[in-house]
Amino acid sequence: MPKPYFKQSSFKFLQKLSKNNDREWFNEHKQEYEDEIRTPALMFIADISDDLAKISPHFYAIPKKVGGSLMRVYRDIRFGKDKTPYKTHVGIQFRHAMGKDVHSPGFYLHIEKNNCFVGVGIWRPDSPSLAKIRQEIISKEKQWLAASLDKKFKKQFEFTGESLINAPRGYAKDHPLLEDLKRKDFIALSPLSDEEVCSPKLKSLVLKRFKAGEPLMMFLCKALEVNY
Repeated sequence: MPKPYFKQSSFKFLQKLSKNNDREWFNEHKQEYEDEIRTPALMFIADISDDLAKISPHFYAIPKKVGGSLMRVYRDIRFGKDKTPYKTHVGIQFRHAMGKDVHSPGFYLHIEKNNCFVGVGIWRPDSPSLAKIRQEIISKEKQWLAASLDKKFKKQFEFTGESLINAPRGYAKDHPLLEDLKRKDFIALSPLSDEEVCSPKLKSLVLKRFKAGEPLMMFLCKALEVNY
């Protein structure tokens, strides 16, 4: 039986960071961050790499401290109202080889006290990418319905994210797939319990969810004209 990557102490660290979200406290507890968060996360990324390649060779697991699959702990405080400097969750994104940032198709693992989940899809695609996805939904309606209503996919995942209030410009207001065409995000989430995240079976659980998310990922990759 493999050892668990994360422990309840990992969640405790994130909770302490939430209550002490400042540079002085974080600098004093950098080793705790290293032991409880970054080291196990990088081990998880390294260990899942070969299995992820079997699902799709075009999504990379990169176990690097900077510039890899582990998202940085430092928040971008330039544009938001929240000026706290550190994220109080762990984000691990396995992006497509053609992707340059978080706005690319990807598989995702989110770790946060009482809010852990696996994600698939694309968050806030740029305008050209969004137009391609919408056009693919219109021109390949049956394929979209087959992907979004796939039994294994629906059993594990639920669509979330932001949507337009009205129909996108240039699209019929009475289109039967209007609710999908109004999406600004094409992401679906599957919840994990804190206990599952701390289980030795975390990797197999995540891979099973990634596999269930394939219908959506394959559709999006085809729409964006990239290999799956």
